[in-house]
Amino acid sequence: TGLELVDGSGLIDRCRGIKTAKELSYMDLANRITKKAYQWAFAQVEPGMTSQDLRALISTGHENLGASGGGWPLFGPLSAFPHGSRQEYHLKEGDVILVDGGCTVEGYRSDVTRSIVFGKPDDKQLKVFDIVKRAQDAAMAAVQPGIPAGEIDRAARKVIEDAGYGPDYAHFVHRLGHGIGLDWHEWPYLVKDNPLPLEPGMTMSNEPGIYLYDEFGLRIEDCFVVTED
Repeated sequence: TGLELVDGSGLIDRCRGIKTAKELSYMDLANRITKKAYQWAFAQVEPGMTSQDLRALISTGHENLGASGGGWPLFGPLSAFPHGSRQEYHLKEGDVILVDGGCTVEGYRSDVTRSIVFGKPDDKQLKVFDIVKRAQDAAMAAVQPGIPAGEIDRAARKVIEDAGYGPDYAHFVHRLGHGIGLDWHEWPYLVKDNPLPLEPGMTMSNEPGIYLYDEFGLRIEDCFVVTED
């Protein structure tokens, strides 16, 4: 036919990867809505409820704030499966509740993960949560224009490895983060050995986690934007 198909993602990805102030305002609002919806839903958890029960509450929380969104909760040992489980589980005292979710404002997404304990956390849960939070903080401290995306992943992973939950992907089983904007997962990616230099206006998730099968998993996720400084 004389036609040649050309992959235009290199151009489109860069156009979408650098956000304007208006785009950032939509994403900021979406993230604040999701956090408030979580708070409202978490205040209503009770023994015996299923993840579907909490999911319905989180959806209602978003709707009450004028947004379309939700969350995907995992309870107890199922929280060690970062991509979810179809197994039904009823919440009990001491269980981890891990929720990943978000909403959309004018087409732009939020993505927030929160891990809490129903009741009183034990010493191991507190220790692992502290490690994950320090990993997230280390990644955030490393963000600056010009640094390779893979170095942000490395900063978080080192904290987790140094705490004894390595090596590599042994218990932190996924990349640190992904781009976010019109899609929940989009270019660029904070993943090992990615040489792409970060630029002002890029928006990504920062979501380290530690997953201990047959016990629990803990993840904290917040989104950030790279700025000039």
